[in-house]
Amino acid sequence: MKRILVIDDLPENVFMLQDRLEHEGYEVLTAYDGSTGIEKAVLELPDLILLDVMMPDITGIEVCKTLVANPKTKNIPIILVTAKSGAEDTKEGLEAGAFDYIKKPFNRIELLARVNSALKLSDAQKSLLESEKRDTFFATVVTANHKIKQPLTLLSLSSSAIKRELSRDELSKEAILKRVNYIEIAVKEITAVLDQLNAIKDPVISNYTKDIKMIKVDDERQDEETK
Repeated sequence: MKRILVIDDLPENVFMLQDRLEHEGYEVLTAYDGSTGIEKAVLELPDLILLDVMMPDITGIEVCKTLVANPKTKNIPIILVTAKSGAEDTKEGLEAGAFDYIKKPFNRIELLARVNSALKLSDAQKSLLESEKRDTFFATVVTANHKIKQPLTLLSLSSSAIKRELSRDELSKEAILKRVNYIEIAVKEITAVLDQLNAIKDPVISNYTKDIKMIKVDDERQDEETK
């Protein structure tokens, strides 16, 4: 069940919206001032917010800006509900980050149409974000495998060489130290790759093969910038 938060300082407006939305099967949360509305939005993370513009403590525009600026609530669509009908008022609300604007008095059909539209877009955005997260995860696995495979091979070969040397009657300290040096080099290379992946804040995905993606690490980005 989709949850909708209604924020309005007038109880009669909240009751009207709550009655119509609950009749359509939505769960309705309520707040009667901007501050409480912000707290409930952050705590409950509703699927949609219906927000009155004219409120005494904090205006709906300021509430909208606060919620859009918060990482926890920035992706929740907000529909502003107001008696104002000027183009500048609409522009101000949309610039504040609102998804849509409903003018009072509104009818049931228009209200439900705009609510359904906002919820469908929100669902599509969530699906896109989940898909991007999966793509980034798989690309990171491919990148780590590609970057670490060579030093892992070096580790394996060095370990085998040391075992062979230890099985001989006469040990060569020089041969063992040489392999130990290779192991240290491989460990440094693996550590460098992990550090690069950990430092990436904004992943850039590139083609590895036709159907497989990779994450670009720092050295690859720098190479492109110098071209």
